Amino acid sequence: MHPSLKSFINQHQLTEKYLTMAEHEFNDLLSRIVSLKNNRTQTIFVGINGCQGSGKTTLATYLVIQLQKIANLKAVSCSIDDFYLSKNERVQLAHSIHPLFKTRGVPGTHNIKLLNKTLENFSKQKVGWQLSQFNKATDNPKPEELWPVITTKMDVVIIEGWCWGIPAQQPSELIKPINDFEKKNDKTNQWRNYANQQLKNNYQKLHNKMDIMVMLKAPSFDCVYQWRLEQEQKLASKVNNEQSTVMNEQDISFFIQHFQRLTEHALKVLPTQVDFLFELDLNRQITSRVIKA
Repeated sequence: MHPSLKSFINQHQLTEKYLTMAEHEFNDLLSRIVSLKNNRTQTIFVGINGCQGSGKTTLATYLVIQLQKIANLKAVSCSIDDFYLSKNERVQLAHSIHPLFKTRGVPGTHNIKLLNKTLENFSKQKVGWQLSQFNKATDNPKPEELWPVITTKMDVVIIEGWCWGIPAQQPSELIKPINDFEKKNDKTNQWRNYANQQLKNNYQKLHNKMDIMVMLKAPSFDCVYQWRLEQEQKLASKVNNEQSTVMNEQDISFFIQHFQRLTEHALKVLPTQVDFLFELDLNRQITSRVIKA
């Protein structure tokens, strides 16, 4: 096994079965990326959407390794999670817009200006700049001196995120609460309306920069709790300090309700809009795939 793949397996706590599956399921996606790059001098942008715990980061890392190993392309992956606003910035947003914006997650809680600048830097193939990093255990961006430096021009940039690529909802879809959480905490619809406007006015412009869009489609929102719990348990195994804000089961149950509206919206509308659709079962095994020509 190639050393980079062995490191990948260990880092993501996977078995070699993942590599067997990935080679079968993602070969067409890799071929599409390589073919597109061979016909263009510009950087190729690949977006990956999927609910929390669906395997976006794992897929993005796998694609980067294979693009470098097989096609000798310079590739990098990043998550929109690394562009969350700081705690203090979200507190300010909570005071000025709505208290729920104190919690990271929905559109409006990302540093869109920085994310846009990052995409511009990649697109212009600039070097010598730093790529943002966020620490979920402390719920704040990492110190800038710890951000990695982009030292080479990138052929392929892969961006993944739970709300990446999702179109805004229609105003009529925002009227009725999606769950008891919204019913109790967003009685005036202000939180979900503002998040939706951010999605429409700021995020969509960035989504449009994607050359290829991929979706890892969960069976339903119901499986998000278990998947997110697994994520948090992995995070907890990596950190062990009193400043950590790793969530317990009750925290997760509350936290994921922030995402239900747009997750269900994505499950409904995105499958027909993406270039590569991978449908998952409850164990995150791919049950079918649809490739747009």
